[in-house]
Amino acid sequence: MSTRYEIQDQQWRQIQDLFPPERKPQGGRPAVDNRIMLNAMLWVARSGAPWRDMPEIFPNWKSVYTRFRRWQKAGIWNEVLKHVSLDSDEESVMIDATIVRVHQHGSGAKGGKSKQAIGRSRGGLSTKIHAVVDALGNPLRFELTGGEAHDSVHGYEMLKAMKLTMKQVLADRAYDTNPIRAFLEEQRAIPVNPGKKNRRVPPKYDRDIYKERHLVECFFNKVKNYRRLATRYDKLACTFKAFLTLASIVVWLA
Repeated sequence: MSTRYEIQDQQWRQIQDLFPPERKPQGGRPAVDNRIMLNAMLWVARSGAPWRDMPEIFPNWKSVYTRFRRWQKAGIWNEVLKHVSLDSDEESVMIDATIVRVHQHGSGAKGGKSKQAIGRSRGGLSTKIHAVVDALGNPLRFELTGGEAHDSVHGYEMLKAMKLTMKQVLADRAYDTNPIRAFLEEQRAIPVNPGKKNRRVPPKYDRDIYKERHLVECFFNKVKNYRRLATRYDKLACTFKAFLTLASIVVWLA
């Protein structure tokens, strides 16, 4: 049961030094090995099961959850993702968004739905994942919004935070807006996306290069193999994003 989701030896060697030491300098009872804890977290992410349903082959579920949250609050997940993505291929970047339905147990957190990236779209409560991937389909950055948020609005903000000079930017029609095209022109980037059907003069784009846009869809497919991401069970946006970061790390290590 455990080996199906476990991280492999060569993958672990790439990231093991990025996690805090199991034993504190002041001593005390030795903590459970980080790799064992990570495998337990991957089991929860892939199976979608509640923390309390963790099999007995893993440490106590509360210990695993506590370390997962501790690493999330300390920014460990982001640091690991930053490390594994240093060798990205940014000849071109691709941007898109996908909807994740929110389970009934995923709503009701303090602060309201808007603060937890939960909105209401046609299918009910949902969260939208906005992602930018490199030329090989590996994730570079992602953000969460409510499901009703338009792709282009948040996509514009994500693109503005990137250096896109002389890079190809692949996107679908949803990102064909005047602000995005003006920004890409200012950055001397190359837009590769079809125009909306209501444009009087359709923009020209390279149709052969545009076919590569399927790689961002492949990324969404990979992370949604994790049932904890295919459906949102987590009340807190930060917890759901931590699972998304964990899945993205595994995508880079594959």
